[in-house]
Amino acid sequence: MELFNKKRLIQAMIVATTATLTACGGEDGDDGQDGQNAVVKTNSGVLTRIATVPYGAEVTGMVVTDDGSLFFNAQHPDSANGETDGNGRTYTTGTVGVIEGINFNRLPETLVDLEVPETAYEQETVQTAYGTYKILAQTGDTFSSLPEGIGNIYNLDGSELLYENENPDFNGYVAIDDDEGYLFTNWEQLPGGVSRMHLKKEAGEWSVLDAIMVDFADVNGTAANCFGSVSPWGTPLTSEEWVVYSAVDSTTQADWNQPPADLTDGVGPDDRVARMWELSDANANPYDYGYIVEITDPLSDAPVPVKHFTIGRYEHENSTVMPDGKTVYSSQDDTGGVLFKFVADTAEDLSSGTLYGAKMIQDTDVNDPAVTGFDVEWVALASGNNTEIESWVDDFDVIGTDDYVDGETSYMTTADVEAWAAWVQAGRPDNTTYPTVANGGGAVTAGQPMDDRSAFLESRYAAKQLGATAEWRKLEGISINHKRVEEAIEGTDLIPDEVVKKAYMYMGNADTDNTMVDAEGDIQLSDRVKDCGTVWRAEIESDYSFSRIDPVLTGSTYRSGVTNAERCSVDGLTNPDNVIVLDDGRILIGEDASSNRNNDTLWMYEPADK
Repeated sequence: MELFNKKRLIQAMIVATTATLTACGGEDGDDGQDGQNAVVKTNSGVLTRIATVPYGAEVTGMVVTDDGSLFFNAQHPDSANGETDGNGRTYTTGTVGVIEGINFNRLPETLVDLEVPETAYEQETVQTAYGTYKILAQTGDTFSSLPEGIGNIYNLDGSELLYENENPDFNGYVAIDDDEGYLFTNWEQLPGGVSRMHLKKEAGEWSVLDAIMVDFADVNGTAANCFGSVSPWGTPLTSEEWVVYSAVDSTTQADWNQPPADLTDGVGPDDRVARMWELSDANANPYDYGYIVEITDPLSDAPVPVKHFTIGRYEHENSTVMPDGKTVYSSQDDTGGVLFKFVADTAEDLSSGTLYGAKMIQDTDVNDPAVTGFDVEWVALASGNNTEIESWVDDFDVIGTDDYVDGETSYMTTADVEAWAAWVQAGRPDNTTYPTVANGGGAVTAGQPMDDRSAFLESRYAAKQLGATAEWRKLEGISINHKRVEEAIEGTDLIPDEVVKKAYMYMGNADTDNTMVDAEGDIQLSDRVKDCGTVWRAEIESDYSFSRIDPVLTGSTYRSGVTNAERCSVDGLTNPDNVIVLDDGRILIGEDASSNRNNDTLWMYEPADK
């Protein structure tokens, strides 16, 4: 009861004006340690705790099916968790499950709030405000058709187990009929993978009929498969994230082709590269990874992955496709990241089109994340197609460990990208060539005719050189509700008992910090929120573009000098990551805060203006 009353008190302390926000710094100034630690709901919406995951776990993979089933995961829970749930299952490894007994498309208007976990049982199992969480799969489960174990990652020919993956992330559901379908799940590590479980629902309960791991051998494997989405035409889009591992003012990691024997063991960046070399005996090419991968033929016995080089190469959190089947928005989950847009030449075909980067123009005279928005301009980078871009990728297959020189790069250089940008700004004149090695160019392209490979292989640095904003910090899941967007733009009646005139794309921002609060460049926010995070949104316009981003919800004021779990209010966001939008306009927000939170939370937020 005490926690309940405390929460109600904190929720009443909503900050409504800039003057109020700037007056609440507390005597410890920017740290806000003694300041107001309220949850700031920018448009006075309602925030409700729907579920929590066990110690050590993050909330990932939320997806709601047409029948109202909510799937989500507990990513990498603590191996020391000993409590069992009602079905006798412990949460000590990667877990994929579903809430049964409630239709999330027909939730009450006023919701019951789940209490903060206190007992060992509550803290070491999944807790829900509604329904009951049922485990469908955990790392290594074999079912009847997957002897190698779900989530387990093998080399490309399947002869060697590389590791057991405890990191289920994105879930995408592709229906066969009303009660049966396939659940695709990302397994996030290097190398990575995607599983497909055949599910059936009978008498309100889901069961797994069989499962496979999708074969990525024909595209040289996959890596760091993070969040994702399902396209309007029913194909999962998996995102290759931190395999790129570049920095804001650099190109591809220079030690990619360092001999694996010289690389460190452990969890550092060098080890990440060494793992990728384990996929096959062939030379590992960094430009093979870092893309949106479409799982085509998702209902067939052997789904076919297609890497869309056209959407750019960077640390993809996820992409979401608009109802026009052409416009795609993508977030870069990194320090100094870019928000990208891709417009396909043909609907439902992402193999050719034009890539853009977003230029952010911050509101003047304000900087608190709760009230500061941005106008958006789109900077065209280049047009291209998968076939041509893949040929540019293949140019780097000749690079091997014998080419490695400490302190140098065998791949594209900053000089290459800067020369490309100058060429673009000059109107792409004929007879322009890449810089020589002596002038800072890379060996593969030195002296060759200039082309647009920079835009697609070194997308962040290319976008920055043309004026796009490379300052986001941990821009995470981006999501729309396709029905709401289509009704708002096309006028098609898709949402019962509601006339949708406006629809939004929501974006999780786990850490409003670093390049967003450094008082430089296009984004110059205050550091009040930091790891407590922000959720942004953009109103979709008639051409499926947008020209404005505003905050819709922030976490509490960040408190330094205390333990990690106390730095952000337990009754507000910490590291908002995955975001999805329900049919009724409410949003689900999953936390990626296991190092800063005792139990990560799955929140539901109802904006006052949906």
